[in-house]
Amino acid sequence: MINVAIVEDNNTIRNGLAALIDATDGYKCAAAYQNAESFLAELKSKNFDVILMDIGLPGMNGIEAVKKAKFINTEADILMLTIYEESEIIFEALCAGACGYLVKKTPPIRLLEAIKDAHEGGSPMSSNIARKVISTFQTGRPAVTDQEAAALSSREKEVLFQLAEGNNYQEIADALFISVDTIRHHIRNIYKKLHVHSQSEAVAKAIRKKII
Repeated sequence: MINVAIVEDNNTIRNGLAALIDATDGYKCAAAYQNAESFLAELKSKNFDVILMDIGLPGMNGIEAVKKAKFINTEADILMLTIYEESEIIFEALCAGACGYLVKKTPPIRLLEAIKDAHEGGSPMSSNIARKVISTFQTGRPAVTDQEAAALSSREKEVLFQLAEGNNYQEIADALFISVDTIRHHIRNIYKKLHVHSQSEAVAKAIRKKII
């Protein structure tokens, strides 16, 4: 059972998400909040597997909430679900610690798949969002060559690019014709070499340094 928390100020959307999650086998809406403050107040005492976080919330916005939530629980898997598609906002959310980024027009089936993917260690993100981030942060930025970038193997860079495309472990393994266990090994090495602790951090840093 995947316990999902929802942080969304729109009553219709919040109730709709809760109904979708509760009506799906293997999923449960463990809690739903209208604002970030009430969510953060209960985070330490709750056991959430995945958190759906809006950005445009009353009071504290969703990106600030992600930062504070990761401070309270570094293992929190927070999936942004928002109307915003601007690259700067996407990048800021990923740097804050979000494990993935979806827009609210995402079809229900894809949303459920993304929740499962995030729970299993993936970094769900639609390909158009990922490409937008890559395009924005590569344009006009000088290439950065440092020890971190040089330390990555060509295969590790391929894995990073696949992560940036929003692919999960199995999809990456299929694309590169290697096993899921090998993908996990490469990702552990990427974390170590880039000094990061999550896929979103790895992708954000790789984009910022023009590794991919």
